[in-house]
Amino acid sequence: MTAKKSRSVRPALIADIDQAAQILRAGGLVAFPTETVYGLGADAENREAVERIFAVKGRPITHPLIVHLGSASDLPMWAAEVPLAAKVLAERFWPGPLTLVLRRSHRVPLTVTGGLETVALRVPAHPMALALLHAFGGALAAPSANRFGSVSPTVAAHVREDLGSNVDLILDGGLCSVGIESTIVDATNAELRILRPGGVARADLEHALGTTLEAGTTTALVRVPGSLPSHYAPRARVVVVDRLTLADEAQRHASRGRQVGVLLPDDVHPFSIAGVTVLHAPRSTKDYARTLYALLREFDRCGCELVLASPPPEAGLGAAIADRLRRAAGPREHTSDFRPSSATSATSGASNDGV
Repeated sequence: MTAKKSRSVRPALIADIDQAAQILRAGGLVAFPTETVYGLGADAENREAVERIFAVKGRPITHPLIVHLGSASDLPMWAAEVPLAAKVLAERFWPGPLTLVLRRSHRVPLTVTGGLETVALRVPAHPMALALLHAFGGALAAPSANRFGSVSPTVAAHVREDLGSNVDLILDGGLCSVGIESTIVDATNAELRILRPGGVARADLEHALGTTLEAGTTTALVRVPGSLPSHYAPRARVVVVDRLTLADEAQRHASRGRQVGVLLPDDVHPFSIAGVTVLHAPRSTKDYARTLYALLREFDRCGCELVLASPPPEAGLGAAIADRLRRAAGPREHTSDFRPSSATSATSGASNDGV
């Protein structure tokens, strides 16, 4: 399998990458950019370093981490077996926002997999991530570089806000180009299954394989890294509502004295209501995905306690955006008074506190 070429890293960053590689070899934690979101990386073979990831994030130790490789050619070292379908997907989509779940090799500590015999693997497409992996010379276990369950970081400043000095070094690679976590595919069986929608669309996967794919988990033996009802959530309470009722719902909650935010789809007529912060969702799903998490964080900065959102049509990246909004709207304690008059289900699908 041959990896697709990516842009070279600017020379000014070489010293930073060398420093990051040294920190990783010493058991430290480095936040680094990928094309999806920023990851919090540790040496995948260093159990103590991996355990520190869980502590820093406040992440349950039963939630597996994604292992990042520098090249698809490394796959046989980390997976006990690589079925033909997995090889096809790796050849087509790596480096890129696709994670393959395979049976782990003995090289992968159970600390990384949450005690499971499967491991999630991917090759990131960001040039800085690849340069770091090559300089380090190994694999990195890396979930998203934020507190567990909260909004994923898509710029270095988000990592600083969330984790601060708990990270030994943050590599700043600018804005993540995809902005939505990777698609996760279970490749442990003959029939592949999408465990989480993400940066690679279902239609593209099916075209590459020449067959249709099912979605959703069917067994506890293959667990998506972090399948909680509430995930990707800002401090503000997110409620998913129908686009036709956005204005009415905003008015209803604002009339009760709440600080309301609305993530307005491009096909809904703009409105202005006192006490309501309206942020516009981009027209294209590519731009929407890239900016979604920044928009959710902006609602927090504006002091909103409630955010109303309507998912885009679930085609292509729209499926991943809709999944993230439903997860952000997952049930939390003491929020029953925020239910919309006509709620949309917020608990379907699988999620991941990863990249």
